[in-house]
Amino acid sequence: MAVSYPGVYVEEIPGGARPIETAGTSTAAFVGVTERGPDSGVQRISSWEEFQKVFGSFIPGSYLPEGVFSFFNNGGGQCYIARITPTDAVSADITLNNRAATPVAAAVKFTARSRGDWGNFLVLTIENATADPGNGFRLTVRRQAARDQALDNLADLPVLEVHDNLSVNPNAPSFAPKVLARDSTLIDVQLTSGNTSLQRGLHRSGEISAGSLPLATANKFLINLDDDGFQEITLTATTSTVLADIAADIQTKVRALVKRKTSTPADAFTQFECTLDGTTRLLMRSGTNNATAAVNPGSAVRVQGAVGANNGTVKLKLGEANGGVSEDGVAVRRPANVLGVQVGDNAKTAPVFDVVPGSDGTASLLNETGYAAAFSRFDTLSDCSLLVVPGVGTPAMLDLGMAYCANRSLQDMFYIGEVGIADDTAAEAESFRRSLTKANSYGALYFPWVKALDPSGRTAGGVLLPPSGFVAGLYARIDAARGVWKAPAGTEASLNGVVGLAANLTDVQQGTLNPVSVNVLRRFDLAGVVSWGARTVSSDPEWKYVPVRRTAIMIRRSIYDGIQFAVFEPNDQRLWSTLRANIGAFMNNLFRAGAFQGEKASDAYFVRCGLGDTMVQDDIDRGQVVVLVGFAALKPAEFVIVRIQQKAGQQ
Repeated sequence: MAVSYPGVYVEEIPGGARPIETAGTSTAAFVGVTERGPDSGVQRISSWEEFQKVFGSFIPGSYLPEGVFSFFNNGGGQCYIARITPTDAVSADITLNNRAATPVAAAVKFTARSRGDWGNFLVLTIENATADPGNGFRLTVRRQAARDQALDNLADLPVLEVHDNLSVNPNAPSFAPKVLARDSTLIDVQLTSGNTSLQRGLHRSGEISAGSLPLATANKFLINLDDDGFQEITLTATTSTVLADIAADIQTKVRALVKRKTSTPADAFTQFECTLDGTTRLLMRSGTNNATAAVNPGSAVRVQGAVGANNGTVKLKLGEANGGVSEDGVAVRRPANVLGVQVGDNAKTAPVFDVVPGSDGTASLLNETGYAAAFSRFDTLSDCSLLVVPGVGTPAMLDLGMAYCANRSLQDMFYIGEVGIADDTAAEAESFRRSLTKANSYGALYFPWVKALDPSGRTAGGVLLPPSGFVAGLYARIDAARGVWKAPAGTEASLNGVVGLAANLTDVQQGTLNPVSVNVLRRFDLAGVVSWGARTVSSDPEWKYVPVRRTAIMIRRSIYDGIQFAVFEPNDQRLWSTLRANIGAFMNNLFRAGAFQGEKASDAYFVRCGLGDTMVQDDIDRGQVVVLVGFAALKPAEFVIVRIQQKAGQQ
């Protein structure tokens, strides 16, 4: 602060406190096959209803929708979806003719937003736009319940989307391809390269009644050709009731106008025409057919009322307010009007030029490697902490999932795995676990599959579903209620929506699985179906328990995000002290919340940073600051042992 005059100076200075926020621990990343939706990148979803809107509903052959449904039903609040599809999957589309006098075939193509058979159920209706019926169109998207459902009564089909006032003018803000790309989750549209039709811009009057003529003094209106600007014309006062005479007078008066812009073609005025459309309508056409016009390619005719008592647009039915309709030069590129055409499954009769059926592709082309290839889509996300591939219960999938979590740059995700649907005995579960080749502490294995009421409603009784989605939601619920350091197991770890299990194990049978790190789901009379195990798939006793590994992930992620400010700061005592203070405050908050062992803070954690402690001068010379953080992890009371002793009889 520059001080140059007597007075009081006030300035703000940094307080030094940089609180570290606790990283999220319960956002799940789901990978699998869905009915529809983007099949590249990932999509964040915050409810089952939102999932249905973007990715559709339950489908045969995939357990991802059931997994997501179970996640939200058990306490999950947010997840990411990575949809995968076989390489031979195809998007449904339909190509229509345009509205030119000589229609151009294959002019406008509508394509289902994503690949899959689902697009064959879409039904499109195309009508004139509401606000600008001469230039725009209205698209209504409906859906059949089955592909053979008749289209005789469109009211029987639910309306999914309506997009009105769509334009085929690429310079318009309502240009159809841009609007649908932004607003639709179901359909895209493109004007094909062959759709180059142009017409002379026109304005067609409404129907002029015989009683409107003669004009008398109502003989003025404003006209704008090819965006040159509005100019007033005054028709010859006449007592004639012959509409053709009035049309000829309009043509003469407009041709006599002088253009205002250098860029406006002279022919717009000199070749202007006004004729009759039938016997009761005026038809005005620009004299040009200009494909390079900046605003309205192909020319345009606009009409509006003159100011004052002599406005003639009412009697002549000119202008949109009086029933007149304008069509710009490119208006003929609009798709032909149709009451209902089925995308991907319509007869190829005009105005339908072509259809391409949508296909889900060959399911056998998908394998564990294909699922794992989608994991990289989460590489740039920092708020995912759980990874789930519902229904793909194979040792190879578990190995790949744990390997991805362990090899992420910050090792900040945890894989929730499961056995296969056919693994319904303790021996098969043990064999599954022993067949893993890349076991580590960044994943857990759950057994068996669960019985639940069919959320799709396809079957009346219970169906077997993979447990991973249920368990992911359980993790989120326990994290919110108790903290990530609480084992997601026990009598409070009930699985909502579960009515039974594929296998009910005894204590002795579970006793063979617990030592090999298989987390068993059990059913108890009072608690219902609960998670009764909390072990990672690791042989390292230090990282044997799920809450220990996940607590370490949370601490690592939180500190990483919270000390980014330190990069490029002077590497001196002030920085070291700040880091100790900020990380120490964060760790103390966790201690007070019950995350660590120990009766006092010094027993629960430590934070060290300094020259001669965690660093030597060579570290500083290489630009490194080394902080050492330790914590006494809470480990679950997995075995509660009560010793009962009979007291010897005493007087």
